[in-house]
Amino acid sequence: MNINEVARISRVPAKTIRFYEEIGLVRVRRAGNGYRRFDERDLYKLPFIGRARSLGFSVQDCRELLALYEDRHRASADVRRIAEATLERIDARLRELDAMRRALTQLIASCHGDLRPDCPVLDDLEGASSSR
Repeated sequence: MNINEVARISRVPAKTIRFYEEIGLVRVRRAGNGYRRFDERDLYKLPFIGRARSLGFSVQDCRELLALYEDRHRASADVRRIAEATLERIDARLRELDAMRRALTQLIASCHGDLRPDCPVLDDLEGASSSR
């Protein structure tokens, strides 16, 4: 199968497939004319990687998860460890986003939002840039 066929069947854009190839998540054979040639295994790998990425798994996590998926003697504890580490990263990011939200909410509340030129939002941004 060529890249367009695989993209259509797997519902993974060709650009994404090329990216996965570039970073080594999928290994694609080349035909004599240089075109990519995919097989049936690629049809499960591409959506697998896409779903894993949509859940927040890193590229390295995807490598490990694919290896574990293909290893029929794997320990589910290894999969769980990767998933838990990803969840910890997501939770940390959510805490960061919540702190950003609270700060921005306070700044917006302190801004008069009228025709006056003074603006607490800009003052805060200026203070943040001058403290660096």
